[in-house]
Amino acid sequence: MSHADSAATSPSLSGASRPETLRSETLAVHPPHVEIRGSRPLGVPLHQGHVFAFDSADALAEAFTSTDAFMYSRHGNPTVRTLEDAVARLEGGAAGLSFASGMGAVSGVLHGLLGSGGHVVAQTCLYGGTYAVLTDLATRWGVDVTYVSGTDPEEVRAALRPETRLLYLETIANPTTRVSDLPALAAVAGEAGVPVVVDNTFASPLLCRPLHHGADIVIHSATKYLAGHADVLGGVAVFKDPELFRRVRHHTVEQGASTDPFAAWLTLRGMQTLSLRIARQCANAAELGARLEAHPAVAGVRHPALASHPDRAIAERLLPDGGGGVVSVDLVGGREAGRTFVEAVRVASLSVSLGDVKTLVMHPASTSHHQLDAEALAAAGIGPGTVRISVGIEHVEDLWADLEQALTKSS
Repeated sequence: MSHADSAATSPSLSGASRPETLRSETLAVHPPHVEIRGSRPLGVPLHQGHVFAFDSADALAEAFTSTDAFMYSRHGNPTVRTLEDAVARLEGGAAGLSFASGMGAVSGVLHGLLGSGGHVVAQTCLYGGTYAVLTDLATRWGVDVTYVSGTDPEEVRAALRPETRLLYLETIANPTTRVSDLPALAAVAGEAGVPVVVDNTFASPLLCRPLHHGADIVIHSATKYLAGHADVLGGVAVFKDPELFRRVRHHTVEQGASTDPFAAWLTLRGMQTLSLRIARQCANAAELGARLEAHPAVAGVRHPALASHPDRAIAERLLPDGGGGVVSVDLVGGREAGRTFVEAVRVASLSVSLGDVKTLVMHPASTSHHQLDAEALAAAGIGPGTVRISVGIEHVEDLWADLEQALTKSS
């Protein structure tokens, strides 16, 4: 088959100009476009270009107010849109909106929905970056924040006010792995007409779909489980209601925290193995958690699959397919033991982030949650000897041997 049989080329030039009438310098700037006929790409095409040309002035003008047209990648890009649609479909939402990072998604949603004098109800244990954004909103905009446990619906009911603009939760809390009772808490917020925002990063759509449990917006750091290979920075928000989507999108387009198409493409590639990775990570984490509980150097272990987890009953309802890949460990020796442990691992890596195919360890109080003072750390359930282990897909026996030798050194 010749190239002519499978594809056709068309000039990128507009108007009446024909390639045979143009000089080499102009042709070099305007390569032909290949139009595929009779087949389709098996993978997602990468549309790295950030600007798009139009044949009609009216069509370009309309693109500035449309959520469907592509004219400038800050407003939308075909590869990025594929990612947004893919995550929205996994979560069962009406629309998705991607960002340059997970914190871009958190900030975009919070800034898009909150204004001066508003009120937020949020669970006590949150990712440190989210806590920092809420603190900044309180300081600069007068947004008041009431923190609740995340498990008691009556506590949420008592915290709600006429000026409450949203309830913010995490499916599995970072780093303590506490599990929010999403259906019960969302029902209380829904009675008051308050939107529910849930960070579902730790669970991924494979373990929990918060929109099915009453949430209105779901946030993911795509950097973590969705992409899964420590080579992408990105975030995604999924919306149940198209109106909420339009409100947040209008703000974030002007904010400019848009996703690079290549990052979107890498995330989509990573998502193809999400179910395989999550299954292995959940199994490894549950096994390691059980072994860690029996070690004399460990004061406590938190993983939703363990019978000892304080939210085990909630986890059985919300996370029937696994408790996630993160294990929170409290070491007997406190802060110094935590420091020794994270420096002693050899198969695992001392690193920020989570959800990678590789196992990562870190000390939250001095890293991801350094924004919290001692009182806030204690309220969140983060101790001086707390270590977060993001379990990868390595062989569980190799991981245990590594963790065991690190525990020996730290005790």
